[in-house]
Amino acid sequence: MNIRHPLHILSAVALLFITAGCTQDELSNGTLPEGEYPLIINATGLQAVATPASTRATVDGNWDGVTSVALSVGGTVKEYSVTTTDTEKKTATLSRNSDPFWWTSRNPITVSAWWPYATTMPDVVVKSDQRTQADFVASDFISAENQTVQFDNPNLTFSHSTARITVNLEKGNGITNVTGADVYVTGLSTDGGNPASISTYASGNDTYEALAAPQTVKANTPFIEVDLNGSTFYFRPQSDVVLTANSRYTYTVRVTAKGLELAGCTITGWTEGGGESGTAEDLGFTYNPNTRTYSVYTSDGLTEWAKAAQSDPSLNCTLTDNINMTGKDWTPIGMSRGYTGTFDGQGHTITGLNISPSEDAAALFYNINGDGKVMNLQLKNVTYDGVTAMGGIAHSNSGTITACSVTGTLTTTSNAAAVGGIAASNLGNITACWFNGTISGGGIIGGVAGSNTNAGSYIGKITACYWSSEEISNGVGGGYDTSGTTKVDNDWTDAINGMNAALTDNAYQWRSGTDGLELKRK
Repeated sequence: MNIRHPLHILSAVALLFITAGCTQDELSNGTLPEGEYPLIINATGLQAVATPASTRATVDGNWDGVTSVALSVGGTVKEYSVTTTDTEKKTATLSRNSDPFWWTSRNPITVSAWWPYATTMPDVVVKSDQRTQADFVASDFISAENQTVQFDNPNLTFSHSTARITVNLEKGNGITNVTGADVYVTGLSTDGGNPASISTYASGNDTYEALAAPQTVKANTPFIEVDLNGSTFYFRPQSDVVLTANSRYTYTVRVTAKGLELAGCTITGWTEGGGESGTAEDLGFTYNPNTRTYSVYTSDGLTEWAKAAQSDPSLNCTLTDNINMTGKDWTPIGMSRGYTGTFDGQGHTITGLNISPSEDAAALFYNINGDGKVMNLQLKNVTYDGVTAMGGIAHSNSGTITACSVTGTLTTTSNAAAVGGIAASNLGNITACWFNGTISGGGIIGGVAGSNTNAGSYIGKITACYWSSEEISNGVGGGYDTSGTTKVDNDWTDAINGMNAALTDNAYQWRSGTDGLELKRK
């Protein structure tokens, strides 16, 4: 396996001809004896930047860790050893004791070289995990391709084949400290086996480094990810990022965060490739892969969970703050497959959910299957407008809905549709829930459930649920079982007591608040 070492500073080496013993006659006719004048590479160093000795390596400007390079002359590749010649490891001699290349004339030659050694020049493939200095260092190599080397000025200049990305984190509003963040470079091309995301190396002082293959990252693509204190942030560049070899790109992200002399050669630093300053974008959620749970605290976060749950309806969701969905589009969860995860609102509210127009059922969830659970959630000021069945929480519930409430307006143009303040059709359990709003249209209407019935192994059960509205034609609707529901007018005292009596195993209870009934932790 080839081990790759990047250079912080562009390196160059000189191919020096050992001229001792060369006669004037030999030089005059341009022909040199075979086997007498080897090519020896003398490197006078890689001028290091100021870094602690404990982290110093070739990436920081010296030959530490370099054991050999590959030289190619006339299609033949040979391995040359590296011997450092000073304590700082800034200078080195590259030589081959057995069967080196030989000068045979004074004519210029074409030389290619690369580091680390391999029989062919390797493709640029970086590591996905560069968190340790060793893995960061092992993600780069340098090369000098098809360079003309003069006999009397034998210089060979190496350059990086990777692009270097530097991320400087700064704390923004609401962030007291950015130390200890996990930083990733994302949105990358996987061409040639390269990673789509790179874990960066923390080089100190809230600075993070990564080496990537040359490529173009499109503008507004999530490019830098910052995981800090349980939250995830993304930085999206304003323009296309053209990552070119041997260039360094510096990004200062607020989270709301001349070369050395070498035998007549010049080794310069990384070419400045540009960068940006800006504010990292909060995704609005964190994800725990062990529990498969999205912890959501913004409308964008809820939308991201919803997108994921459409493909995988077993994904859990926990609200950690109130969510305002005003002006946001919503597609009911579980339309192709019923929802089987757990959605825990933790007493928080989703305000302004608007589903209009809807040619299919309008609801937060289309279907909640037998294993699905929705609990401790308050929907406020919903507006559902469609041509078919609808329910405040679910179109069809075969699972459990516990301690949920809905206020707002549900309107359907179908005279035959089932409409319910909590569920259009209930074949599972609805416990300690209430609805206060307007239902217009529909043929099977209920303040809690339009339809509460048995079907096969499913047994609809409604326990300690309440509704209040003069705009609903009947209590639970259509001649179906109405037990477990009670209509209330102005005094919700009995309703609160009744619902809380049914929530003995729940972490939340209903209380009278300034904005109607509110869920509070026990």
